Amino acid sequence: MRIAESERRVLRVLWERGPLTAKEIAEQLMQELGWKKATTYTMLNRCAEKGYLRREEPNFLCTALLTKETVSQQETDYLLENDFNGSADLLVASLVSRKKLTVGQLRELQTLLEQMEEKK
Repeated sequence: MRIAESERRVLRVLWERGPLTAKEIAEQLMQELGWKKATTYTMLNRCAEKGYLRREEPNFLCTALLTKETVSQQETDYLLENDFNGSADLLVASLVSRKKLTVGQLRELQTLLEQMEEKK
């Protein structure tokens, strides 16, 4: 499942602030992104149709049905399969080579890899 950036922005508000009314989401996205109320309501409808959120009375209270972790996992899986031919080592190598990591961050990464190896 691929979530559009505009849909992710709606979900991000719900992840950060919890269930909100459609009006509260529209106000938040107007402040953050300059979206008009109609734009936000269109995105809320789209997200509801796709099963990303639930809207219910009173006041069209919106609740995210997808967690941030679930979306992150799906996005990572998509990236891994489509851009790195399923190779996790190539993905990690790409991430590490593009960003300068501190010695501490490299040690943390090494510890994580060792822990993962122990679990297998």
